[in-house]
Amino acid sequence: MTNWNHKHIIDLSSFSFEDYKTVLELAHRFKTIPSSGSRKVPALQGKLIATLFFEPSTRTRSSFELAAKRLSADVQSFSPSTSSLKKGESPLDTVMTYIAMGANVLVIRHNCSGVPDQLAKSLDQKNKQVSILNGGDGLHSHPSQALLDLYTLIHFFNKKDPSIENLAGKKIAIVGDIIHSRVARSNLWSLTACGANVVLCGPPTLLPNNFSDFVKNPPPGQKKDPIKNRGEITISRSLKEALKDADAIYTLRLQKERMNENLLSNLETYHQNYGITHERLKLCKENVPVLHPGPVNRGIEMSSELLDDHSICLVDQQVSNGVTVRMALLYLLATTKNYNLK
Repeated sequence: MTNWNHKHIIDLSSFSFEDYKTVLELAHRFKTIPSSGSRKVPALQGKLIATLFFEPSTRTRSSFELAAKRLSADVQSFSPSTSSLKKGESPLDTVMTYIAMGANVLVIRHNCSGVPDQLAKSLDQKNKQVSILNGGDGLHSHPSQALLDLYTLIHFFNKKDPSIENLAGKKIAIVGDIIHSRVARSNLWSLTACGANVVLCGPPTLLPNNFSDFVKNPPPGQKKDPIKNRGEITISRSLKEALKDADAIYTLRLQKERMNENLLSNLETYHQNYGITHERLKLCKENVPVLHPGPVNRGIEMSSELLDDHSICLVDQQVSNGVTVRMALLYLLATTKNYNLK
């Protein structure tokens, strides 16, 4: 991929329209590899991928490791509970250890926002030719999740021509715990980049009004937005209004582990006001897809009946697509001559 110019993938604010197309088209090529016989391809044979998850994970970690193995890469896993972190080792020292072992790409997840970015900057200062891929950091970013969501959506809307251009003008409702969601933040960058109009819906305690301006200014250190004409972001407190004529729904898990205060009266009231059910889908356009990053709290973010309706609930497809999208990301980072990239 000669047009790829990212050494690290920290968030999606710096992704151009062509970057999205490059990732999704490559992912589709990996997806079409015949499932019979060996599913491995020798694309990253001899490369070492290290997954350093300082925060617990099931789907993301397993998905990245399976993606690396399908590309024939060697894989090393890091577990904080059995590491030297308990002896006082810093994350940077941990990263340097894996680099000394020959790691080409480090997939890093951390519960503090900004850690993958700071590690990437430290490695660049040391002139280390290794790439960092953010597997999720605090409340900041989860780029691979947003990219697999994008892949899932475009293939649902048009299986014969799964193009991101098809998202232009679509109304996408993101419902729930926005303030604690790095997934929502990454999806705001990706969906608006493709011209979709996003309606955020949730109670004021979980959705501050300033989210309507989320993509209007580049993050600190980024000179400009590579996307000239983004879709719009609006906020609605009414689920009925948010779902009216929606083309897709993305409902978010209540991240109780990140809540420092009692932000909800009770879960039953939350479901009554913001839970997604078959009945409420009648407000949307016909055959609207429902996405969720998982794990799902049944009967809270969505009904059990809807979660089990695989004709429109795309949770399983998101998990499946995550492997091929992450194969694309690992391939791009591990094979690009990135010595002069940042």
